[in-house]
Amino acid sequence: MTAITSYKTTASVHGGTAARTETLGIAAAILAGLALLFVAGISQASVVHGAAHDQRHAISFPCH
Repeated sequence: MTAITSYKTTASVHGGTAARTETLGIAAAILAGLALLFVAGISQASVVHGAAHDQRHAISFPCH
């Protein structure tokens, strides 16, 4: 009986992990969508360009 109880506990733990992974994926997709909307529609182009330009210099990547 102990082996069966242990098996059920392990199965329920893995089931919770799958649901959590799916929820995390959905949350990441929503966050990526909101970020895309912000960059495409709300922020000013000069601000986005300036941030990207500064980031290129920060990682020593040539930009000109």
